[in-house]
Amino acid sequence: MAFAAFSTATGPATDPVARRRSPVALFLLLPGILYLVLFFLTPLVSLLLTSFQVPREFGDIGQYDYAFRWQNYVDVVTTYWPHIIRSFGYALAATFFALLISYPLAYFIGVKARKWPLVQSLMLVLVISPFFISFLLRTLAWKQLFSDESFLVQGLKTLSLLGPEAHLTGTAASVIFGLTYNFIPFMTLPLYTTLERLDVRYLEAGSDLYASPFQVFRRVTVPLSMPGIVAGTLLTFIPAAGDFINASRDFLGGTGTQMMGNVIEANFLVLQNYPSAAALSIILMGVILVIVSIYVKRSGTEELL
Repeated sequence: MAFAAFSTATGPATDPVARRRSPVALFLLLPGILYLVLFFLTPLVSLLLTSFQVPREFGDIGQYDYAFRWQNYVDVVTTYWPHIIRSFGYALAATFFALLISYPLAYFIGVKARKWPLVQSLMLVLVISPFFISFLLRTLAWKQLFSDESFLVQGLKTLSLLGPEAHLTGTAASVIFGLTYNFIPFMTLPLYTTLERLDVRYLEAGSDLYASPFQVFRRVTVPLSMPGIVAGTLLTFIPAAGDFINASRDFLGGTGTQMMGNVIEANFLVLQNYPSAAALSIILMGVILVIVSIYVKRSGTEELL
């Protein structure tokens, strides 16, 4: 019997059919592996090597040699630490406000509007419709609405809700507003996907057990919708931290609202300081990876990684 058990346990590993299938599976995976190596791993390695470069001796601006200069990272952190803190602060604020707005919206579409399929479909179209307009055009439209000459600002000043010399553009509030607005669909859709599959009988059971509506929401609805919350916050926080459109002086930002994305853009395209731009990019990716890993682990949804 022991020999039979041993044969059964080791049978799949020595099965000729399984051995014949393994090269086929590898062959089918090969295009995806090549794609990841070519378009993800290779640029990442190139970016990492660029971050250690040193200026070429007697070379022109923008000419660098490969080296192993850790000081590049020290320099960018010392110089741009306000931008680093500002980027993650803005991203966290935008993610919080997006969740605050998107959760009730997704709950209504996914749970309450089930009785009215036409209303549910219409609201989903309204959530998705911003994707049909360019990200730049949407942000530029808000710049026009927030400009000093707009009817909105003039109306707020007339009602004494804004001071005579106050501005909406070029402030942290306008940048956070722009980030929140632009990434609300990324928060709403994962929440809707989770809440749409929510079994309302669990909510009814909580009410039958004399739980208040708030207790049902806190103990039943939120835990069951946690995968959507995690997915939505990740899809919002990660691109918001690296955004450089909303905080740009050409859109909603100003001199005191620049984020890491703006600094990377300036170093790469204007100053041609490629090692600093690469070092900032590596720092941005590294910090995001650490924050996301801690967040997913603490939320108990490690399977999302």
